[in-house]
Amino acid sequence: MADATLTWSLDDAVCRIVLSRPEKGNALSGAAVRDLDRAFDAALTQGARLVVFEGAGRHFCTGFDLSDLDSESDGDLLLRFVTIEGFLRKVFDAPVVTVALGRGSVFGAGADLFAACDHRIAVETPRFAFPGSGFGLVLGTARLASRVGRDRARSILLRGEVIDSARALAIGLVTEQIAEEDIDAALADLVREAKRLDPQTVAALRGATKVGDADAELADLCRSAARDGLKARIVAYRAHVLASARQKTA
Repeated sequence: MADATLTWSLDDAVCRIVLSRPEKGNALSGAAVRDLDRAFDAALTQGARLVVFEGAGRHFCTGFDLSDLDSESDGDLLLRFVTIEGFLRKVFDAPVVTVALGRGSVFGAGADLFAACDHRIAVETPRFAFPGSGFGLVLGTARLASRVGRDRARSILLRGEVIDSARALAIGLVTEQIAEEDIDAALADLVREAKRLDPQTVAALRGATKVGDADAELADLCRSAARDGLKARIVAYRAHVLASARQKTA
């Protein structure tokens, strides 16, 4: 099936949700986030036991689509961030097994989606970045810490570093690194594992090993995004990134 921003299919209890805006690096517009949420809900309703997220083209997801930033208000942006946080927490707490296939750039909200999944597979040699702290946003921090440890998560976010696939595997952000031609075999193994436990058992296990407080994390996000000048901070951050890129190519 296809929505405006993605395609998804369900076969043998495996749902594959493919972000399909390759011309924009699969960046997440407001519509894309809503489509993701609907597709994920439909997958659960229709009996998926393994849900796979991936991106069409070169990249998994390059973050939020801010091409319409000029027409957005601080309130519009806050709503977008709150909406994505709700979706990411739903994925993190889902009663099914989740997989992210990371290719190319896995940045921003795309990196947060990658980190929310159980199996975080690097396809070839992707790169990862969590730049939200650069414009004062606290999003997905506890989930990242649950994957790589508190101190390492703090270091990644404070420094704003780009992480290559080898380091991502070493620190636990990536659970497995494979070649493109090995994807089908890897997913076949994962679906066999996913079918071993019913959704009620998966949900119970998640509850027994719960990481973080969803309400507290949402409150942290809202406090960071509700500070005066959210849009201005994003504009300044984008200008800084562009200036840095020009210096590197000069």
